[in-house]
Amino acid sequence: MALILNILWFVFGGGLLAWILWVLLGCLLYITIIGIPFGIAAFRIAGFAAFPFGKELVDSRVLGEERIIGTGLANFLWIILAGIWLAISHIIAGVSMCLTIIGIPFGFAHFRLAGVCFAPLGKKPVPK
Repeated sequence: MALILNILWFVFGGGLLAWILWVLLGCLLYITIIGIPFGIAAFRIAGFAAFPFGKELVDSRVLGEERIIGTGLANFLWIILAGIWLAISHIIAGVSMCLTIIGIPFGFAHFRLAGVCFAPLGKKPVPK
């Protein structure tokens, strides 16, 4: 079921567009040295944005990895500079998808992506 939902999401639900935009954001962040950690997180989220069904983002500490010092501060900067705007765009897309019965699962996927926009650093996608 997750495979079918992922294919439909990628083609019709905005997965392709979300993937392209997250990859472009990652490339833009790679221009500066300070933005490289954010770019890595953006590329990680791009893969999740392309195929979100059957996966969830978890904190890397849950997987037994140590968190890099300053991740909390970096996530705070991310929220101010980019996260709030990305979250708003995913919320708008999610609400517009939920206007139809067929689009409700895709709307919920956009809402999950909106939640990810607030703290992408230190998160890893894992299968459910």
